[in-house]
Amino acid sequence: MKKTKKKGRKSVRSARVVSADPLDQMWQESWTYIKTVVDIMHEPFLILDKNLCVMAANESFYRTFQVEARDTEKKLVYELGNGQWNIPSLRKLLEEILPRNSFFKGFEVSHDFPLVGHKVMILNARRIYREGVQSKMFPPIILLAMEDVSEMMLVAKRLSDHINDFEAGTVGRTTKLELNMGQLTRDINELKKKV
Repeated sequence: MKKTKKKGRKSVRSARVVSADPLDQMWQESWTYIKTVVDIMHEPFLILDKNLCVMAANESFYRTFQVEARDTEKKLVYELGNGQWNIPSLRKLLEEILPRNSFFKGFEVSHDFPLVGHKVMILNARRIYREGVQSKMFPPIILLAMEDVSEMMLVAKRLSDHINDFEAGTVGRTTKLELNMGQLTRDINELKKKV
């Protein structure tokens, strides 16, 4: 930075770094925009390249799965966390379903992660590309969002268990009541005969 004096005041001129290649500059600006949007997402989020290597992840991903950027970025998604992301259902989604469609929504993945325990996640992904166009400026990327529904599924399981227990108890009490009603009916009929 250069400091120059103007009329007795100091002013600071900032030198802005401009790339010599306008396409590179456009990609850098676009990438900054994409990363900024992804960083504010509440859900864990990955940006993958066309080879399924992690280009970036958001803070929620790092916090949820207790990992760091140096152990995540530039790694194949299946190699994350010593292979804990090598999940057959995730592999099928990314390698079989996504290439045939440009997106998928609402796929449930249930998996035990060594550091964070059992997680149930709803996955949504979208490929961003132009069909038949290879572009250095905008290479194909995959946005992968994960909604952690583990607690919601646990609450649903508990609720289901309570409902099943209630229904079983109700059936048991109803059966006992029917037996008692039958016995009462027989006792009343016996009393009528005696009268």
